[in-house]
Amino acid sequence: MTVFLQYDQAELDHQYDQRAWAPNAADVIRRYVENSEAVRSRLGEPRIYAYGESIAETLDLYTCPSAKAPLQVFVHGGAWQRLSKRESAFAAEAFVNAGAHFVALDFALLPNVQLAEMAAQVHRAIAWLYRNAETVGIDRERIFVSGHSSGAHLAALVAVADWSASSGLPANTVKGVLCTSGIYDLLPVRLSARNSYVRLTEATEQALSPQRHLDRLGCDLIVAAAEFDSADFRRQAREFAAAANVSLIEGKGMNHFEIVETLADPNGLLGGLALAQMGLSTRAGRA
Repeated sequence: MTVFLQYDQAELDHQYDQRAWAPNAADVIRRYVENSEAVRSRLGEPRIYAYGESIAETLDLYTCPSAKAPLQVFVHGGAWQRLSKRESAFAAEAFVNAGAHFVALDFALLPNVQLAEMAAQVHRAIAWLYRNAETVGIDRERIFVSGHSSGAHLAALVAVADWSASSGLPANTVKGVLCTSGIYDLLPVRLSARNSYVRLTEATEQALSPQRHLDRLGCDLIVAAAEFDSADFRRQAREFAAAANVSLIEGKGMNHFEIVETLADPNGLLGGLALAQMGLSTRAGRA
């Protein structure tokens, strides 16, 4: 019996288990760790700031020498329940060398908090950075966000945030968002095995599905997906991009975990796109 589109329960669960589609997932995640450590060995330890009251609400800021430089905030993936800012610094050097600051963001993970609180923490981090721009040395008028996997879902929520109503900030608080291999409509998640820990209701599914709130989109948006993402992850990216009226970028020859590594290369797929979005590269086109 089908439970979502053409999928029965077993196949839907398989579609939302990305490690099943990437046999080298553990090796790639190990590279995240090793490359982040290597970046810190070259750049030095980041400045650490608390943006909220809980122990999880901290961010690592890797700085470039330029005064009031633009900022790239990276929201890590991990199925909303794994990884941290320490494994998420692998792209910092590419942005610092290009004249931007880079933040690797931490936030509480499931099941320690509910998904709504996780999204609220990411939102609070961006608002804190905007309000404290002079203190930390960033240009508040040039804040950009990128996210991968479950982090792309959280970044997409940033793209459709109602900043004025929630934080009293300008509607264009964030100037651009890059979402890679994410989930933008939570219905299939609620129907899948993942909901054993995500614990979505119909109400939270509606509130936390970025694709249903694109009328609030207030920034430039780039949507990317890996060629070897699962079919439903690719469908999610395709439909989100179409609904937002932007082109979908495909990471050819890459799987779900490999594509985000290209953010660390200024000439790579995601690195080039993110730097161009920030005005730090002349790379053209998103086709």
